[in-house]
Amino acid sequence: MSQDLASLAKDRGIRYFMISFTDLFGVQRAKLVPASAIADMQKDGAGFAGFATWLDMTPAHPDLFAMPDATAVVQLPWRKDVAWVPADCVMDEKLVLQAPRTILKNIVANAAARGLRVRTGVEAEFFLIEPDGAGISDAKDNASKPCYDQQALMRRYDVIAEICDYMQELGWHPYQNDHEDANGQFEMNWAFDDALITADRHSFFKFMVRSIAEKHGLRATFMPKPFPNLTGSGCHVHVSVWDEAGNKNQFHDDDDEMGLSKQGYHFLGGIMRHAEAIAAITNPTVNSYKRINAPRTISGATWSPNTVTWTGNNRTHMVRVPGKGRFELRLADGAANPYLLQAVIIAVGLDGIESKADPGKRLDIDMYALGHTVKDAPRLPLNLLDALRAFDKDVSLKTALGAEFSEAYVNLKQQEWNSYTAHFTQWERDATLDI
Repeated sequence: MSQDLASLAKDRGIRYFMISFTDLFGVQRAKLVPASAIADMQKDGAGFAGFATWLDMTPAHPDLFAMPDATAVVQLPWRKDVAWVPADCVMDEKLVLQAPRTILKNIVANAAARGLRVRTGVEAEFFLIEPDGAGISDAKDNASKPCYDQQALMRRYDVIAEICDYMQELGWHPYQNDHEDANGQFEMNWAFDDALITADRHSFFKFMVRSIAEKHGLRATFMPKPFPNLTGSGCHVHVSVWDEAGNKNQFHDDDDEMGLSKQGYHFLGGIMRHAEAIAAITNPTVNSYKRINAPRTISGATWSPNTVTWTGNNRTHMVRVPGKGRFELRLADGAANPYLLQAVIIAVGLDGIESKADPGKRLDIDMYALGHTVKDAPRLPLNLLDALRAFDKDVSLKTALGAEFSEAYVNLKQQEWNSYTAHFTQWERDATLDI
């Protein structure tokens, strides 16, 4: 049962509620509502103009109302008089079917109707950079192999520890933080949970990291590839499926060599079958394809895939099985919409279970060194346009995500691609001015 936000405000000393929803491009939109007005907002929603956000709407559309989900309210640990509340979008008293959180909730419900409870964890990587975006924020962080660098990590202790402390306070059960493979790059991990909870936390995490970075005079970015010669920021997703009560891992089978059940293999098969199409959502920006199709970085490896392959405990493939009863999708990047990321994984996984999809042959080779020897593995899209075309051709995936969303997403992302191609670059002048 949803709690009364007005009473919560009185009990916790909350002065304002940030009613927030995430649009199709992953941008968080919010209204700051005083506690004195929250009862009305909880009943009727906070009003927005959908066209003013990245939703496929026009100025002629009626008001969009963000209905706060009081079961998921988060009191800001660094500003306790404010609470963040994820919201579901409504228009003309109907849910907006292109809204990312609604899409995820509908797909979670589809899984539940099959007696399945999808649980996921994300590994969110980000850079701490200078406020103007010119470079990383720590001039001393210049090692050629900076991953797990102890000194560099401790020079950013104040930022990382503050964020981790807040995650502990919120009950997320964080368990490790590290300096990642690029200079200025970090990763923070917290416990896996039901997909909607993970998506809400992922969304809030990005807001929190940016806020705390700004508090310390820095800037945080989840951009997939902000620096050409450095490893990009991924967002690896660990996936398992449980029974409805959440007691039995349906992917776990001790008798299997990889510790995966037949259902787990079929779910994985769905991901492999739809990989080129889901890239439009897991890797949603022009810049995303600078990460998954990158040349070797100064550390010696990109740590990102470029082909549709899976393996055991081997980080050079798109999917790895690091332990029994789960697998890790390494395709997604930091730009991925937290809600659409979860939704598309579950959608293709359910399709794989339904059709008993075969994930294909497991490859145990180093794909970075020997990938050229694999002739039958599909390549991931080379750019956003290729990914959008693959998505648009995938009828079953578009049906699972919903026609309204699929049309809206392709329309807005095509506009984004057109805007990109209309932009003249310095490379064009350098390479072709004298032709």
